[in-house]
Amino acid sequence: MNKKKLYPWYFAAGALVVYGALFVLPSLVGIGYSFTDWSSYSDEISFVGLDNFAEIFSPKRDYLDYIWNTLWFTAATTIAKTVLALAFAMLLAKGVKALNWHRAILYMPAVLSVLIVGMVFTAILDPRYGLLNTSLRAVGLDFLAQKWLTDPKLAMWSVIGVDIWRGMGYIMTILIVGILSISATYDEAAQIDGASAWQRFRHITLPLLRPTLAVTIVLNVLYGLKVFDIVYVLTNGGPGHRTEVLYTAVFEEFSRGRYAVGTALSTVMLLIMVVTGVFMIRVLTRNEVQE
Repeated sequence: MNKKKLYPWYFAAGALVVYGALFVLPSLVGIGYSFTDWSSYSDEISFVGLDNFAEIFSPKRDYLDYIWNTLWFTAATTIAKTVLALAFAMLLAKGVKALNWHRAILYMPAVLSVLIVGMVFTAILDPRYGLLNTSLRAVGLDFLAQKWLTDPKLAMWSVIGVDIWRGMGYIMTILIVGILSISATYDEAAQIDGASAWQRFRHITLPLLRPTLAVTIVLNVLYGLKVFDIVYVLTNGGPGHRTEVLYTAVFEEFSRGRYAVGTALSTVMLLIMVVTGVFMIRVLTRNEVQE
């Protein structure tokens, strides 16, 4: 066989080896440690079976609340980002002047460091001196001023709002590309037939945009399930663990030296991500419309 034809296979084999060594192997090792009592309190590691998972799913512990917080964050941010991004994408792809400027402004939060975003919004949402409450009081809306990041009822909603602000522009950019890739002839033909703007969106744009929407929704869901940074920077899981998610819990367990429980939590999250990702891809790509 010609050596030139073998070159792609060499690169593929090398990539698989690197991927296996850097990603697959550590994941398998982590899963293995989740069945042990690995911790910083002992030099010996013993097999304990499903004890760590029994602790995670025990109603006497708070881990089920952390799983619920993670799922809640994922669902809320995914729905809001998708709806808002689609609305802005339709607006910017169809008829707004200075299109590139508007895209840049809306996309800019996505390129900001999470640390910077956290610091800025911690200052904005400060209950006494924050820009938001100060502005509300200045216009006589004192009753709307809240303890945005310290009230147990509002903290998670505040984190969700900040994450939507930061990530919506990224999803919008992907959707704009998908909308612009749809041939204008479909829309023109529907207009000639007397279809309204809503009918054209519902029966033409949305079905043809389904593959792009599937990608963005899956990306949003996977991001939401493994969220850590924005929660850690804004609330560090507080107040009273009301914004604690699985990966902040993993970080906390490792900080305490309970490595086995931390790896068990990571394993649970990995399984949730795999099952959710496969399920959503199969559902969202079912009966795709081919242009």
